[in-house]
Amino acid sequence: MKKIMKKVLKVIGITVLSLIVLAIIGLTIYGYINTHWYDKYEKALKKVNAEEKQVTLPNGNVINYGEVKNDKPALLLIHGQGGIWEDYATVMPELSENWHIFAIDVYGHGESSHDGKLYYLDVNGDDLIWFIDNVIGGPTVVSGHSNGAITAAYIAAYGGENIAGAILEDPPVFSTQGENWENSFAYLDSFKNMHEYRLSDQSECWESYYLRHCYWGELFMKDAMPKIADYAQEYHDKHPGEPVQIWFLPSSIWYTLQFQMEYDLAYGENFYNLSWNNGYTHEQILSDIDVPCVYLHAKESVAESGVYLCAATREQAERAVSYIKDCRLVETDTSDHTIHSVHSEVFIDAVNSLLP
Repeated sequence: MKKIMKKVLKVIGITVLSLIVLAIIGLTIYGYINTHWYDKYEKALKKVNAEEKQVTLPNGNVINYGEVKNDKPALLLIHGQGGIWEDYATVMPELSENWHIFAIDVYGHGESSHDGKLYYLDVNGDDLIWFIDNVIGGPTVVSGHSNGAITAAYIAAYGGENIAGAILEDPPVFSTQGENWENSFAYLDSFKNMHEYRLSDQSECWESYYLRHCYWGELFMKDAMPKIADYAQEYHDKHPGEPVQIWFLPSSIWYTLQFQMEYDLAYGENFYNLSWNNGYTHEQILSDIDVPCVYLHAKESVAESGVYLCAATREQAERAVSYIKDCRLVETDTSDHTIHSVHSEVFIDAVNSLLP
């Protein structure tokens, strides 16, 4: 009986040890994937021989951009809040089959000019129109994501004869000029926290403060967020000058932290106080667009509390499309905001539909 028990205990011990080893291996792989998600971006940029460049405008402003050269029609890509031009890396290989790509850093982001006087829709929009006329120098389709899509709409409306079409990728239409703004995810999760952090003593890094106060954390991981925020601060202190990495969180959650060192929080202040539009209304801009457009809308999502978890409701998207003379509405089957990453085939098909 004792021999049998010893064998049973031995088998149990080996099984438990094997499970522990497998768990360690699994966590190691999980952590590696989460902290090396950017590898695929670098691989894609290398594949298309993307070149990073800068141009200084006559007014002294600097636009940093990436270019994928070929003899195809021109495509200008404008990232959303908190991103940089490399945000489009994973779709560049397929896009470059049909397009000469120019992807820019918005003012206050990346290596373009950081100056509070530039953080307005028309200021950046007018300088990008100059970029199209003087750097690209010919017919261009412009595609923007999130608030970059509103900038793309401005360029489509006022860019003149070199604008051939526009892709509006899930723009926060109407909300970012005040419509139900304080009941939106973007306001509660990002802009309210940016504003309050800038008023605080800033005794902790922005990444830690954000994780301690973010709305998604309150919704889904309220009890865990203080410790995660502490971890972020510890990482920041141990790795000064580097983006905060949190190996145990999926990269889809902390992706927004990757480029925070290259983002001016003052840019977000103009969304908090609704000054970014600088006197332009979305209705006015959309009504002034004469070129063909595709509006990509992420499926509407609303929390039980009534907070809008989407950039725009279905009704807002339909209303936006109704103002544009020639526009097709395409809606994804999920509410993922970054359509060009999550639904890349939908994004690429939309862009290619505007080929001359």
